[in-house]
Amino acid sequence: MQRNHNNKLLILGIGNILMGDEGVGVRVAQYLFSQKLPEGVTCLDGGTGGFHLLEHLQEADTVFLIDAINDGQHPGTITVLTPRYSKDYPATLTAHDIGLKDLIDSLYLLGKVPNIRLFAVSIKLQSEPVMELSAEMDKAVPRIADQILKETLQRI
Repeated sequence: MQRNHNNKLLILGIGNILMGDEGVGVRVAQYLFSQKLPEGVTCLDGGTGGFHLLEHLQEADTVFLIDAINDGQHPGTITVLTPRYSKDYPATLTAHDIGLKDLIDSLYLLGKVPNIRLFAVSIKLQSEPVMELSAEMDKAVPRIADQILKETLQRI
C-alpha cells in the first residue's frame, strides 16, 4: 500500500504483521495513510522488506524508516537514530526477508544513499503468530505517528 505525493521524503514502515508487535512499522504507516500528509511526502507499507524497496529508497532524498526493535526498553519507546552506514544499524532489529543492512549496503553499491532517520520502536517479542498489536502497542501507534509527522513538517 502506498500514498504518494511529489517529493523526496519517504516514510517507510516495515515489519511482519503476522507476528503482532513486530509489525508496528507497517501499522504506523497504515495509520499515516489516514492522515493529511504534507505535500510531497510518500508513505509506504514496506511489509517485511526486500529488494523491491530499493527503487523507493533510491528515489528519496530523506527516508523516515519505522521498524521494531527488541532492546529491553518499555514497549512503545521510540529511539531515533541517524545511521550512516549499514554497520551503524542496531544488531537487535528484528529480521526480515532482506535485512536493513543488506538494503543499505545495496544502496551504497548503487551509489544513491538517502539520509535515513530510523524510528526504532521497542517491542516485546512474541513467539506465537498473532495478527493484532498488543493493547499497549496499539495505543502507542498514534503517538509514534505524531512524532514522525512533526519531524516531517520540520523537513518540508
